[in-house]
Amino acid sequence: MCWTPHATVATVVERDGRFLMIEEVSSGRIVLNQPAGHLEENELFADAALRETMEESGWVVELKYLVGMYAYKSPNSNVTYHRLCFAAEAVKHYPDNPLDDGIIRALWLTREELEAEKDRLRSPTVLRCIDDYLAGKNYPMDFVFENLD
Repeated sequence: MCWTPHATVATVVERDGRFLMIEEVSSGRIVLNQPAGHLEENELFADAALRETMEESGWVVELKYLVGMYAYKSPNSNVTYHRLCFAAEAVKHYPDNPLDDGIIRALWLTREELEAEKDRLRSPTVLRCIDDYLAGKNYPMDFVFENLD
């Protein structure tokens, strides 16, 4: 049997005490997540984070630093996800940009609102990334070395 982890990225974007979140359909449920998704072949982590944020929210962001790396095994699918989470600043919104399939909408929520919606989070990693961000976890972008040539 071949074990294949899933490489993913997520972006924590804070503005005025609220976090950019994505409401999406996953496994038949409506859940909340950061802008996040899988890397494509030969794609750099930072490029994937920028792409996923735009595709899921219509926001162009500027990545500032790495918040952390997380591993999560879904109890529903037994799939293991490895996530690099970036902190980013919102730069420009394109509200008419079509969103990815399965995305209902982008919205801005406080940490308290997310806590109240804990049962709707796509995984426990969603709140952990925000809490690590709020705790000041901050790694330089060059912490990740990528050589895909």
